[in-house]
Amino acid sequence: MKITFPHLGNTYFAAKALFDGLGVEYVIPPLSNKAALEVGSLYSPEEICLPFKIMIGNYIESIKQGADTIIFVGSCGPCRFGEYCELQMNLLKKLGHDLEFIVIDNPRDIGLKELFNRISSISKNSSKSKKDQLKAVYYAVKIINLIDEIESTAHYLAGYEVNKGQCKMLLNQCKTEAIKQNTPEQMFEHLKKYKNLLETVHIDKKKNPIKIAIIGEIYTVIEPFSSLYIEDKLMDYGISTKRHLTPSWWVKNMSLTKLNLNSLDIRRASKEYLPLYIGGHARECIGEAVLAKEQNFDGAIQIFPMGCMPEIVSKAILPTISRDKDFPILTLVVDEMTGEAGYITRIEAFLDLLERRKRNVLYGS
Repeated sequence: MKITFPHLGNTYFAAKALFDGLGVEYVIPPLSNKAALEVGSLYSPEEICLPFKIMIGNYIESIKQGADTIIFVGSCGPCRFGEYCELQMNLLKKLGHDLEFIVIDNPRDIGLKELFNRISSISKNSSKSKKDQLKAVYYAVKIINLIDEIESTAHYLAGYEVNKGQCKMLLNQCKTEAIKQNTPEQMFEHLKKYKNLLETVHIDKKKNPIKIAIIGEIYTVIEPFSSLYIEDKLMDYGISTKRHLTPSWWVKNMSLTKLNLNSLDIRRASKEYLPLYIGGHARECIGEAVLAKEQNFDGAIQIFPMGCMPEIVSKAILPTISRDKDFPILTLVVDEMTGEAGYITRIEAFLDLLERRKRNVLYGS
């Protein structure tokens, strides 16, 4: 068994730590890029959404490196994401690849027993003791939480830093060196070091930067390539950003779903506009927009892939929130044809709007 997985933000750090701790062979696909998207688009149905195409590209690049097993997070909810596994299995089989898929579905949908049965196929291939296996899982969870915290802190402090670019530099250094660590313990200690380094960044608390919430479809907002590295671009502009959806949030949310204790703040905030779960993360998108206004953010940017049904519903609701709350919201729809120049132009125009509002300069006055 040689395991691979699709990229989703920082998950590859936790995956590496987990598989290193288990002593299981694995392949980390190259970071998502244009080559992966081109390959994925070539073999995927034309009308399927962007995440599907990038994932197929990730898989094919890993298969070239000897991967024979794909671990993938599934969904039984009312969204096409729930069909990805079957579609991708069939597609890869037609391409002549005989692979094993391990689908990690929400325990609320498949039950804890079935979830553990699926995960056990990985642990059976580990030569480590049960104690060491549990230790590997423990560190993987700690690592995903810590690296998401580091990233979130860097994105927010970018608007307050005195030495422009310091937060971005530290974040990039942290990630570059983290993936080189050989054991879960080493990676965890490395991340703790960079968390402490971020706390030493010289910031100007008197600054009043533009603050933007990043909301939308979970894959597109978490995976930087699919959003054209929007958070990096906003750091360069000196903008403070906050993104609620992260891999660590997903782990916590999935764990609490069975008890109906997941995302209580988001469910409260979205109740007025979208009280029901309609699939994907539409309710989270709406709730995050309302929370961003309550937390005195200047605006929000919604990002989702072309054809994403839940986010299309969110997009229809967001103008009402924007009007009711006097809260600017920009929507960006991405696919393999999205041009970076037009994308940046829209972002810059939105930033100009927020800057003028912040200075109370409207209508050319």
